Amino acid sequence: MANRIGGTPPTKSKGIDMDRRTFMQSAAATAALTGLASAQNRSPNDRVTVCVMGVRGRGGNLLNNFASLADVDVKYVCDIDENVLGSRVEQTEAKTGRKPQGIADYRRALDDKNVDAIVAGTPDHWHALPTIHTCQAGKDVYVEKPDGHNIIEGRTMVAAMKKHSRIVQLGTQARSGIFQADAMKYLAEGKLGKVRFAKAWESSKQGSIGNPPDSDPPKGVDYDTWLGAAPKRAFNPKRFHGNWRWFFDYGTGDLGNDGVHRLDVARWALETAVAAEGKKLPSIPHAVSAHGGKYYFDDAQEWPDTMMVTYDYPGYLLTYEMRVWNRYPLHGESEGAAVHGDAGYVVIGNRGWRAYDERGKLVKEDTGVYQDVGHAQNFIDCMRTRKKPAADLETVGHPSSLLCHLGNLAWRVGRTVNFDPGTYTCGGDAEANALMTRTEYRKPWVLPRISEV
Repeated sequence: MANRIGGTPPTKSKGIDMDRRTFMQSAAATAALTGLASAQNRSPNDRVTVCVMGVRGRGGNLLNNFASLADVDVKYVCDIDENVLGSRVEQTEAKTGRKPQGIADYRRALDDKNVDAIVAGTPDHWHALPTIHTCQAGKDVYVEKPDGHNIIEGRTMVAAMKKHSRIVQLGTQARSGIFQADAMKYLAEGKLGKVRFAKAWESSKQGSIGNPPDSDPPKGVDYDTWLGAAPKRAFNPKRFHGNWRWFFDYGTGDLGNDGVHRLDVARWALETAVAAEGKKLPSIPHAVSAHGGKYYFDDAQEWPDTMMVTYDYPGYLLTYEMRVWNRYPLHGESEGAAVHGDAGYVVIGNRGWRAYDERGKLVKEDTGVYQDVGHAQNFIDCMRTRKKPAADLETVGHPSSLLCHLGNLAWRVGRTVNFDPGTYTCGGDAEANALMTRTEYRKPWVLPRISEV
């Protein structure tokens, strides 16, 4: 595939860590439904070369997904944890018959003119800079959700994508889903009547992480680079692999972890149902409020384990409910989304969807699986066509991520926030505006200003 490098990559330093929690695996047969079969017929020379970075948890799934695509070469595997890197290189070689290079610094791949894209499965605080640097290097990006550690990071990622005309896919796999698309088709037919309300929820049980003491980093881990732009602090095993998401410095809580999937589907469903009425849902709510806290776990976690967020659009309401200490379902789904009209409602879960009439009678249903591999293929296909991918960062990924960031922001300030998309501020609310980005980015991992990207 012709490389589209343009611009100069940033100066190099050490590698970065990239641990992600496993989400869901789609069946191999499902991939064939979304384009893998056609990939088998492509010329061997018509291949896409990628670097996959952050390959322990969720990133390990991404590595496996992209390595399974017939038209993709994984040339580099990148991680700052040597204990992870070697095994992932071996696994990829066993799967593909080609041994990738193991590297600790993703910018080595940006220097390679044969690399077409970076696939980032890194922690939230390492989503923005690799995306921005890769766009500046003239390459495309697949990055896990949410779109950054905070609102300004997400906005800067969008600015870099637009300035350098790049394809950027966010890892919200439902946007490539077959059963989700069928649900949206049903909603587009106006079957729910007058729609004014949608909700998303999360009740997948988590566990306590305890309160362990600080310790030395494991051997083979470049902990300083793992911290990146975050403040320098002592290593703690529960602020690292897997559990980083529960801390303000690195993650966005479960609202930004699993909640972004639920809110993305709920927003998509509400937008589709409203369009069936000949109306348009505003792109951003005008007011966001949040309540909750650490009501259940007595441990080191900082983000809430119990939370309710309300997104007030002019004429429409969207809510998000989080209880990460129980498994029992809501509307038959432990995690899902629903949209309500005066003629019925639709529930969308991880394995299918159901439609009910105004009296609560089931009238239609369908099942399926998440399109994990299909979402990766959609990205590769759009790299060729230069069409917007299913979870395009600007039009899908950032708006849905913004809901998560605004919900967290409203919870932290303890009051309703009014976000102005024109100024990208919360008006005169100085405390809220300060939380839209980091107080300070630790050098050399400084977020560029929008005019610089």
